[in-house]
Amino acid sequence: MNTSFHRFGELFAQLGLPNDAAAIGQFIADHAPLGGATRLEDAPFWTASQAQFLREAVCEDSDWAEAADQLSAALRQG
Repeated sequence: MNTSFHRFGELFAQLGLPNDAAAIGQFIADHAPLGGATRLEDAPFWTASQAQFLREAVCEDSDWAEAADQLSAALRQG
């Protein structure tokens, strides 16, 4: 069992996105709200590799899953 979890900003860095607080806030403002029926990894604003990373994080319940869930929730609050 893997008990390692990544911080929210580390997820943005892993996705190749700016990961300072202002950039994260702007990303969420630009892309929210994400519709309830849309899975995070299926959102139209991801590149193919970003979507694949998020899909694997969630489906495999990797150590990135918690940060991905936080991102999904933040985008849905819009």
